[in-house]
Amino acid sequence: MSAPRYSAKLGFVEQVSLLALMISMVALSIDVMLPALADIAGDLKAGGANERQYIVTFLFFGMAIGQMLYGPVSDSTGRKPAIYFGFGLFLIGCLTSIFAVNFEMMLFGRFLQGLGVAGPRIVTLALIRDQYEGRAMARFVSLVMTVFILVPILAPALGQSILFIGNWHMIFAVLFGLGLAALIWFALRHEETLVPEKRTKLSLGRTARAIREVFMNRIAFGFTMVGGFVFSAFLGYLTMSQQIFQDIYGVGDLFAVYFGLLAIAIGMASFVNARLVMRLGMRRLAYYALTTLTVLSAGFLVYTLALDGPPPLPVMVGYLMISFFCLGILFGNCNAMAMEPLGHIAGVAAAVVGSITTFVSMGLGTLIAQMFNGTVLPLVAAFAVLGAISLLCMFWTLRRTGPEQQHA
Repeated sequence: MSAPRYSAKLGFVEQVSLLALMISMVALSIDVMLPALADIAGDLKAGGANERQYIVTFLFFGMAIGQMLYGPVSDSTGRKPAIYFGFGLFLIGCLTSIFAVNFEMMLFGRFLQGLGVAGPRIVTLALIRDQYEGRAMARFVSLVMTVFILVPILAPALGQSILFIGNWHMIFAVLFGLGLAALIWFALRHEETLVPEKRTKLSLGRTARAIREVFMNRIAFGFTMVGGFVFSAFLGYLTMSQQIFQDIYGVGDLFAVYFGLLAIAIGMASFVNARLVMRLGMRRLAYYALTTLTVLSAGFLVYTLALDGPPPLPVMVGYLMISFFCLGILFGNCNAMAMEPLGHIAGVAAAVVGSITTFVSMGLGTLIAQMFNGTVLPLVAAFAVLGAISLLCMFWTLRRTGPEQQHA
């Protein structure tokens, strides 16, 4: 096995910090503004109470398109040009949002942010693969993701802190500053990792063949859809979380605390999954997590329907923490299982799987969030129904696989 080929300019710790920041721009762009959604919608005269949710979903819309593009482009031009272009679009999107004079302009800015930030998010993973392999790659990615997990915990608190001293425009200004800092840091310190002789000609046919293979391969398609269904429910939570905690439960500025507490559950699940996956296998863990999520949500739905009003806040938080722990088990395993049979086209396949997952979750997640009616019922029902659909999809996916695949 060859030694890691990381940039001569950077030390190991600096490279982990830089790439973690670049990957974290997606989560930061979503979570930092959740406390400000009501203010943005009010100032820009959005149509209704649920219209504020589009501020989140339009970023995912841009990401869904961007994920499909950056992988093949970076294979052709090199990693750095693709990342430069992505950051450029992201910065333009931030400026558009800062100076938005109506809600439509804000949504266009968010779309550009999503389209742009998909570049650093996708290409950074390819950049890591260029330099590391085997256990060295697993160690590096684990360190990067450890830093990444901190972002959903801290980002809403950062957004709330900004609102204490300024308005929502300043949140986008902070995003612009962080994006510009990451771009300059990357440009000055990180070297190109894809040498010219290893680059491939940009080909729409190659991408089309990868899309066809994902759809035709039962394992790849099945677990891509499971991931999409599962993430749909989570996206529904993301887009209505501010309404649930502030409008229903009236937690006010403590919203960031509750949001961060639930994010910790996902981080804990990632840690537990890393310790158990070698012993139990991805599919067994995913089955246990999905079954628990579905049964728990179905029971909690019945409990919620029987109440005269919303569940008590501690009970709701407890339910969500267990649900998010299950989601944390599912996120990484579903993506890994979808990629299992696609190793020969890993780069472009990762872009295709990620894009399909995002498109599915964006459509269903937006539908779920738009059903918000001042209660938690749409969210709980979504977890129960999509959990059941995901279980059926998993059974269909594994129905004709061999014993050796069943225990992967």
